[in-house]
Amino acid sequence: MSEWLHMGGYALYVWGAIGAALLLPVCESVALRLRRRAALEQLKHQQDHDET
Repeated sequence: MSEWLHMGGYALYVWGAIGAALLLPVCESVALRLRRRAALEQLKHQQDHDET
């Protein structure tokens, strides 16, 4: 098991790539959710402003 985790000396590269592949989509979905929320708030404020 230890040999498998060390990946023949390339563990840092392999595990770093796996970590990035898992982390980046999570970060992108969080950023997308925040941008969507901000856009909806801006639209709501604009509609409130237009009604007055």
